[in-house]
Amino acid sequence: MTLGTFFAVLAAAAMHAGWNAFVKVRLEPILAMTMISLTAGLFALPALAVTGLPRVEAWPWLVASLLLHLGYYIGLAEAYRRAEMSQIYPLARGGAPLLTTAIGVAFLGERLAPLQLFAVLVLGLGIMLISILGRRRGSRFDFTALGFAALAAVMICGYTLADGLGARAAGDPHAYSAALFAIDALPLTLFVMLRRGRSAWSEMKPFWLQGAAGGALALGAYWIAIWAMTVAPIPLVAALRESSVLFGAFIAFLWLKEPLQPSRLLACGLIVASLVLMRMA
Repeated sequence: MTLGTFFAVLAAAAMHAGWNAFVKVRLEPILAMTMISLTAGLFALPALAVTGLPRVEAWPWLVASLLLHLGYYIGLAEAYRRAEMSQIYPLARGGAPLLTTAIGVAFLGERLAPLQLFAVLVLGLGIMLISILGRRRGSRFDFTALGFAALAAVMICGYTLADGLGARAAGDPHAYSAALFAIDALPLTLFVMLRRGRSAWSEMKPFWLQGAAGGALALGAYWIAIWAMTVAPIPLVAALRESSVLFGAFIAFLWLKEPLQPSRLLACGLIVASLVLMRMA
């Protein structure tokens, strides 16, 4: 991974943490995610007019990604409905790079140096510790919320691999990204409309400005990641992208007023150390 790609993915990680913070606005999380998904799709339409559709070889991966993204949105929204961002976000993101690395190396022919594999493991450990230490003092674990967060992690692993392989098959990561975002909002919007009806629109109406900001961040964050997976190993990009939990921890502390106990600084230190190891490898 070149230095330029490394810092581009780090920027994407910060943007990803930003749009997840918007999910915690004073609105039901599934509706917030619907707004973000819809606005990201609207922003992608002009780009799709320029890039055109990706090659037909990429479409099976695109369909798989859409289904996996829907599962991710539902799982993450249900987790956020039950617990704080500082606990759920690291768990949902933390399990994904470990799964992605294992599958990518074992089955997809991805190759990582031993030091890079160690860095991924250190990153995963740091992320998990942030989640374990993320709840407010004296609060109990909500195992249902943790289950939904784990489901989100599995979905993240699935769509990361699908999009990495799909962008490579497309021959143009920008055409693939534009197509993905342009149609990604449809399954989630249909799900919410079937579940909530027209009342969902009136509930979302006061928050469209926040939704548009979150959509722009979501679009930029994942577009960069998809491009990076065409020029660097998928497991390495997936792991580096999940350093977003470091940014998420501070966003949750500064903006959402969630606790940042001193013990969590050790976990943040592990994440920073893993990033240094990735650059050394």
